[in-house]
Amino acid sequence: MQRITKSIAYTMQDFPVSLEEIDNLARRADTVIRRLRERVFAPGAQKALSVRFNVRTAAEMAGRTEKAVRDAEGDGRLPTPEKDPNTGRRTGYSLEEVNRMREVFGTLPRRAAEDPATVLAVQNFKGGVGKSTVVVHLAQYLALRGYRVCVIDCDSQGSTTSIFGLNPDVDVDEDEDTLYPFFRHGGPTSLHYALRATYWPGIAMIPANLGLYDAEYEFAARMVREQSFVLDRLRHGIETISDQFDVILLDPPPALGMISLSVLRAANALLIPAPPNNIDFGSTAHFLKMMGATLNELAEHGGARGYHFVKILATKMNDQKSAHQAIKRVMEAVFPHDLMQSVLKDSAEIDNATANLMTVYEMTGAATRTDTHKRCRVYLDAVGREVETLIRKTWPSHHAALRKEGIL
Repeated sequence: MQRITKSIAYTMQDFPVSLEEIDNLARRADTVIRRLRERVFAPGAQKALSVRFNVRTAAEMAGRTEKAVRDAEGDGRLPTPEKDPNTGRRTGYSLEEVNRMREVFGTLPRRAAEDPATVLAVQNFKGGVGKSTVVVHLAQYLALRGYRVCVIDCDSQGSTTSIFGLNPDVDVDEDEDTLYPFFRHGGPTSLHYALRATYWPGIAMIPANLGLYDAEYEFAARMVREQSFVLDRLRHGIETISDQFDVILLDPPPALGMISLSVLRAANALLIPAPPNNIDFGSTAHFLKMMGATLNELAEHGGARGYHFVKILATKMNDQKSAHQAIKRVMEAVFPHDLMQSVLKDSAEIDNATANLMTVYEMTGAATRTDTHKRCRVYLDAVGREVETLIRKTWPSHHAALRKEGIL
């Protein structure tokens, strides 16, 4: 039987949506993003941290009594606090001033020089799981506790960069400010060139923008010449700056690519955000399987890479949804020792803050006195405390204190 084939000639009429219309969609989307950023990044405006703490809170943060703080101010060890000229009351303490208290009282919780800096990647190969939300809030929680934190934005979308007050399209040059130059052939030998101070005392960052995506192509080209390049480059770069920090947080792209692989190799601890729903939990299971297979493959070519800890964090949990509760129970049964006890619950407070490119920790005024805000802070603080404890367990100099606290 003779086969009859028919060739079909397509015309533009066969495709209602043209490339030109797609370009128009992209331009309109850019307009929306630009207007949102114009609202947050007003010309000449610079993001600042306006959170202040009363003497009781500041003393608690410094690990001392109010009397000890006032005595130190009275004898000149601490500066005289500012007062409102109209009321004569103290205006409160900034985070910088609280850290000054910690220095005077010797209560800064930092690692000893011989302790390894924690390089923590918050990673999942699926988007929308709360990865950047966890990174920024965890960074700020640790900074509030007095640690020296570096955030490295490895995601070309630049969400973390935006929340830290930088407009990726205006304030960040991919050829000077991001990881991209470091990945290029003949690029810088350390990451110092890209480090930026932020408006948060104790937090520095390496920002990202869309141009960082070109690093994926740079990786592919260099892998042809240097097979071990993807294994070691970012890790070696982080080693050049790690002496300045206690914790380095990595925010990788939500996909399995060269940058994500280099993040897995650079990190010495992993936190995997996973919402308790069927699709996201299934994606997390696939992520763990892919991660295991990939790391085993990489180990054959570049040596084994272990982690101080690997933990799964349930995110976007809604207690009102029976499906969430059911899947959470499954997660607890399947990962009895790997699932964090704390949960990052779904909260309108996080959504509202993110809409204004802020975090819950930097909100001030009446908004912080609502029950919604207080509940959200409880969830965030619980996650931060648990991660902080995991980190401190990796530092030998903290073991005696942890034993005293009944943790070790």
